[in-house]
Amino acid sequence: MMLASTANDLFWMSRYVERAESIARILGAARRISDVPQVIGGETNEWTSALAAAGQLHAFTATGRAPDEESVFAYLAFDEANPSSIKSCVAMARQNARSVRPALTTETWEAINSAYLEFRDIERAGGSRRQRQDFLRWVLDVSLRVSGTAFRNMLRDERYWFTRLGFYIERADNTARILDVKYHLLLPEHADIGGSLDYYQWAAILRSVSALTAYHWVYRQALKPWLIADLLILREEMPRSLASCYDNITTFLDELALAYGRQGPAQRAARATHSRLANTRTDDVFKQGLHEFLSDFLAENNRLGTAIAEQYNLI
Repeated sequence: MMLASTANDLFWMSRYVERAESIARILGAARRISDVPQVIGGETNEWTSALAAAGQLHAFTATGRAPDEESVFAYLAFDEANPSSIKSCVAMARQNARSVRPALTTETWEAINSAYLEFRDIERAGGSRRQRQDFLRWVLDVSLRVSGTAFRNMLRDERYWFTRLGFYIERADNTARILDVKYHLLLPEHADIGGSLDYYQWAAILRSVSALTAYHWVYRQALKPWLIADLLILREEMPRSLASCYDNITTFLDELALAYGRQGPAQRAARATHSRLANTRTDDVFKQGLHEFLSDFLAENNRLGTAIAEQYNLI
């Protein structure tokens, strides 16, 4: 049986890598949306929305800085005082990985360690808009390398299951936050729902989770909020959807249950959420209210993370 400290480090290593990718995607979406008013007129609060999606709006407001592109990008990407900045996530992922280096494949360790070393050079390179865009692409590439080497090369045992659990718990949280923030913050009060600004914002959100092509493939029609919610919440064939994340979470928790010889609160909580998603229709989501549905989900997802930590003595 694997040490609890090893399981904890693998779990959080994956969470930090996925969180870094999510922050990069949020910043990329905000950058795209910030270009829209120059074309169609009007004002948006995309940088405030980016902070809210990252769960950092209150912390940033406390700094007294204005929520403009340069300040928000610096805070979410490079601020060491922000524990969820990309810089902090890369550093913590490397710290966790170094603690369990024998449990990782050589390729996974090298992907994380080289990212940590490269980050310092990138940070010193400057902050033009083009450089920031290149930086975001680099973060996505790092995440792909780390996840890809783990998926392709790790033995399917406890090490792999805890690694993937961290990955999907974090991904579910990120998808829910991105969807919730678009629904409530981005569209100005004077703008029309279904208008040009609304369309471009939804398109930017779908691009931020690499789902625009998938949307058109599945629905073959113009962007509609209820169909976007259906794709990102209920469609198991969509890899970033809440349903897909929980399909994987229940699978890996069941593998752990078999290996440890017992089920527990984590398995029951994951199955309950997975079942609720499987039996929910888009009409049910909007009848409850999208924000309320997503708030309930985020609370459930956090409780599951706590249940996993308590059941497997993660520290």
